[in-house]
Amino acid sequence: MKQTKQIKVRDVLIGGGAPVSVQSMTNTDTRDVKATLAQITALAGAGCDIVRCAVPDAQAAEALKEICAKSPIPVVADIHFDYRLALASIEAGVDKIRLNPGNIGGADRVHAVVQAAKARKIPIRIGVNSGSVEKHILEKYGSPTPEAMVESALYHVRLLNDCGFDDICISIKSSSVPDTMQAYLLAHEKTRYPLHLGVTEAGTEYMGTIKSAAGIGGLLALGVGDTIRVSLTDDPVKEVYAAKAILKAVGRAEDGINVVSCPTCGRTRIDLIGIAKEVEQRCMQIHGKKLKVAVMGCAVNGPGEAREADLGIAGGDGVGLIFHRGEVIKKVPQDKLVDELMYMIEHFQT
Repeated sequence: MKQTKQIKVRDVLIGGGAPVSVQSMTNTDTRDVKATLAQITALAGAGCDIVRCAVPDAQAAEALKEICAKSPIPVVADIHFDYRLALASIEAGVDKIRLNPGNIGGADRVHAVVQAAKARKIPIRIGVNSGSVEKHILEKYGSPTPEAMVESALYHVRLLNDCGFDDICISIKSSSVPDTMQAYLLAHEKTRYPLHLGVTEAGTEYMGTIKSAAGIGGLLALGVGDTIRVSLTDDPVKEVYAAKAILKAVGRAEDGINVVSCPTCGRTRIDLIGIAKEVEQRCMQIHGKKLKVAVMGCAVNGPGEAREADLGIAGGDGVGLIFHRGEVIKKVPQDKLVDELMYMIEHFQT
């Protein structure tokens, strides 16, 4: 796995071998401090590491003073076009800026933002998507191809480098999963800066999660990516749960319960679907443990098929089994099965 440059966002490390961090973005009006902080608190409770807030005007930048002071996790200011909002956000105490240096004005404006970021020792994320590629690059490639998006990102990197700034993270997103993956793979070859993975305009919870799992998960499985954001047209807390699930699926989660379950068949004698959903929901609330938990429908084959699981349950007629790495350790009435499993998870010692 390629070692990228490491940056620091308040107390969260990105790149350089640090764990993959999870990001999200508030969809409240940033000027509404109470609502924004409430959403940030919910995101942090779900396992979000870094949160981004839109800064559409000076009032929003002013609100960031209180938001940053009270946020339990690092705050990123999302800036478009107006360098003055970037300066105001840095002054307000944000932990990172997201912008494109090429669309905030001339070199003097880029220099002003860089100097402010340097003084506060905060990084800048260059955020490129298929709709933000510069005209001169589009003319060269004919459309926002993966190569065009990467060239755009590197153009912005040079603008910052020319000002002596190197504390950089890059995102290169498209609504097309193949284009997104190709762009990130190319960037991974061409630069040492940490990469912020995401599929833009991914869609609703259902389709957006599928696209993100394919794109983000595929890249992570190949060793590409240092921090991720799942974009959903839904409650941003769902973005965090989806991101956590993707990290578990590709073996990149630092903690959390990885729940696996069989698809049911004619041998199943319990409400396996309902039980699996309940176990998964309850395990989402457990932090600080890294376990694999299996929910199996067949007491005959279940323990053996899921012997790699730290803990698991398997159903029978009226009685369920609890097993540990393939060995049955307890028989429990079916109506107590989930509660007993959760108790054992909470008290499990690795």
